[in-house]
Amino acid sequence: MREALAAAGAGIVAMIVVAALGLWAAGAADLPGGAFPRVVAAVVVIAAGGSVELSGDSGVLAQAAAAIDAVPLSVTLAGALVTAAVFLLPLRHRAVATTGELLDRIARTAACWLLFLLILALLARHSFRISTGNDLAEEIGAELGALPTVEFRADVPATLGFGLLWVLAVLALTFIVSRKAPLSSRLLHFQRSVRPPAFAMLLVLLAYAAIGLVVGVIVLCTRGHPAETVAVLFLGLPNLVWTALGVGIGGAWVGHVDKAIGLPMPRVLDEVLRTRGGQRTLDLGAVAEHDGRAWLLVAVAAVVLLAAAFTAAVRSPARLPAWRHALEMAAALALTMLVVGLLTRISAHYGISLLGMGDLGGGLGGEVTLRPVLLRLVAAGAVWGLVTGFLGSLLARYVQHPGDARDARPRDQAASPPP
Repeated sequence: MREALAAAGAGIVAMIVVAALGLWAAGAADLPGGAFPRVVAAVVVIAAGGSVELSGDSGVLAQAAAAIDAVPLSVTLAGALVTAAVFLLPLRHRAVATTGELLDRIARTAACWLLFLLILALLARHSFRISTGNDLAEEIGAELGALPTVEFRADVPATLGFGLLWVLAVLALTFIVSRKAPLSSRLLHFQRSVRPPAFAMLLVLLAYAAIGLVVGVIVLCTRGHPAETVAVLFLGLPNLVWTALGVGIGGAWVGHVDKAIGLPMPRVLDEVLRTRGGQRTLDLGAVAEHDGRAWLLVAVAAVVLLAAAFTAAVRSPARLPAWRHALEMAAALALTMLVVGLLTRISAHYGISLLGMGDLGGGLGGEVTLRPVLLRLVAAGAVWGLVTGFLGSLLARYVQHPGDARDARPRDQAASPPP
């Protein structure tokens, strides 16, 4: 049980630290009524698969509406990596474990995780007044009893349900990806067919996160708006870089930004998606119209995916045909892009209306939406997986694969027949 508490506790602490740093940089520490720790708890709940409900109130004559559906993937990634690493520590020197033992460890870790998540879900509730930024509007609202307030609270049953699925998915992926994770004897034959492409996909996602972190640090040191840059790094870095991966291989998202509502995003995305009506397509061509450096995304995708495919081929059996490796990479990358598309969706809205007359002007409302074109993303992933998987397999033929049997005798001794 101590090992389960350590794995779950370390993951939760990592998520709290990352969320707190990102929210502090975004200015959430200045929220009224001591809301900061409760907002941190709410962000961790969302990042762990939970559900937080938003509601607005502006008095008798007015109505306020608020909704945010976006996963802070920096927080999610930190929690998943730390939980998996600590979970594997007691098992790292073992190659085989019984099914009962593995299920017992998973169940204990999941139970501890749900306990910590329940505490955060109970803490993640607060209400506070929203400043409109318009003195005249606030004076009118005060006279009419229509000062806007927003309340948020975690949906405890949904949080525990989806949080359980989240931690089980993290632990399952830990066994699928890591060669240090022991398997039961019944599952050993899946080790060489599933783990290499799965590990390759993990490398791709982490490589893009690392590249984005380097670019973010450079931007932080050379340009203005340091607080906004830090907020993006600690809250939404994977959201951006994994979207860049999808755009680089030919995928697309559709959405729009009609008015900023506090969600930081790069200038080029704001330019592509900014519109008062309708939807805009976010793909390589649209980004290139605003920034010619967008074509570098194709080169980065080619290098990272080819390196990942080569790594997967080296970890696979040496006699695996190139076409088989290409199919495995195509399936793995297509599934990865499906998950990336689902995780990078954004739907955020805040608005105030008087007497049912719609959103008021003056910065009182705004909306951001971003939805993946899943069929295009999956198809692009399959095509790139086929090509890079085939090329990676050809390159891996010149490299010794782990587990290959090699004759250790000297060549002249091996060439002479035994007496």
